[in-house]
Amino acid sequence: MDDQYDCVILGTGLKECILSGVLSVERMKVLHMDRNSYYGGESASLNLNQLFEKFKKDKAPESLGSSREYNIDLIPKFIMSSGLLVSILLKTDVTRYLEFKAVDGSFVTQGGKPQKVPSTQKEALTSSLMGLFEKKRCAKFIEYVGSYEENDPKTHQGLNLKQMNTDQLFKHFGLSQDTVDFIGHAMALYSDDEYLKGPALPTLKKVRLYGESVMKYGNSPYIYPLYGLGEMPQGFARLSAIYGGTYMLNKKIDEIIYGADGAVVGVKSEGEVAKCKFVIGDPSYFPDKVEKVGEVVRAICILSHPIPNTNNAESCQIIIPQRELKRKNDIYIGCVSFAHQVAAKGKWVAIVSTIVETANPRAEIEAGIKLLGPIDSEVFSVSPLLVPKHDGSKDRVYISKSFDPQTHFEETCEDILEIYKRITGKDMDLTPAKKDEDHQ
Repeated sequence: MDDQYDCVILGTGLKECILSGVLSVERMKVLHMDRNSYYGGESASLNLNQLFEKFKKDKAPESLGSSREYNIDLIPKFIMSSGLLVSILLKTDVTRYLEFKAVDGSFVTQGGKPQKVPSTQKEALTSSLMGLFEKKRCAKFIEYVGSYEENDPKTHQGLNLKQMNTDQLFKHFGLSQDTVDFIGHAMALYSDDEYLKGPALPTLKKVRLYGESVMKYGNSPYIYPLYGLGEMPQGFARLSAIYGGTYMLNKKIDEIIYGADGAVVGVKSEGEVAKCKFVIGDPSYFPDKVEKVGEVVRAICILSHPIPNTNNAESCQIIIPQRELKRKNDIYIGCVSFAHQVAAKGKWVAIVSTIVETANPRAEIEAGIKLLGPIDSEVFSVSPLLVPKHDGSKDRVYISKSFDPQTHFEETCEDILEIYKRITGKDMDLTPAKKDEDHQ
């Protein structure tokens, strides 16, 4: 290991593996190490025994089926089918290592019951979320979103979305508070209401991305990889290896070594030093360089049935808007099943998560737990939300943020793109190579 590298990467979470693959393709010499014996770090997919050992220090109940039939995500997320992660997957051609299945439905609760999120004019007009007149107002708003072109003032209807805030845009269309809630939280996917004070254009783009993603597969905007999200870090690890990247699992990290100017010069592991120009890593490797900004509570629940009121969905997302529970943050439910090769036959895995707001995190997700129906087994955890104190420009140590509780990857990918830009000084080129056109 005593060698000179461009980059040493610590942790095999999805963010780190994507950066490893991209930098390797750009002909950087990359060494990638992880203290764990498996890929994925905090974004790994574990079998049943690994899951119970991690959280309960116990063996899994035999009644749940064979341990190896399970690939349970520690961080529940779906992939927006027209979103940033798909752009990264297509650009790098990592799709060749993965197989995806469309998610059956996207729901938002109203009055404590899941309702299908309308994403087209037709769905808006038939949705039980709204009364007749509200349906027409919502349909007009969705039509406006679909026809809006930033560079064509004729499509703006006299509105300046860069100057007016989102609240003003919604009021222009006369939308009720309930409609604003599901558009802002279940389509634009904001986790709180701060976005209402910001410019309207980013919100319109998020709603449009949702609609474009739905149009690809019909029932929801999301796709999900067979065998769990842990397949993705391994896919990017394969990509890195093809371009000369070196991977070492079960590797203890003894010390990060810095030069006289305070910039990193190497990483020491088991008595050997890997010299490098910069380091990338997840926040767990740098306790002195990160700060805790909150906590995420998650409950992983195994069921023998689909979630009630979801049309017997094999997979779905449910969002409980914060206003419905008088909270500051939404509650998210992500559900997958045996249909995705992540659970034994006839089993579903539902994960309920949110930002912790009180001293009783378990009670905070009770509203989500109640929607699931009878539960065979539950694993509960609270994780810190860590962010880097500095951008890495001085010490050349680039640290990712902890995974948020949201059930999609958009903010995860924004973090990846920001780290890449801080390292290289340029935006990541996400234009698919011509050879990928047939594959797309």
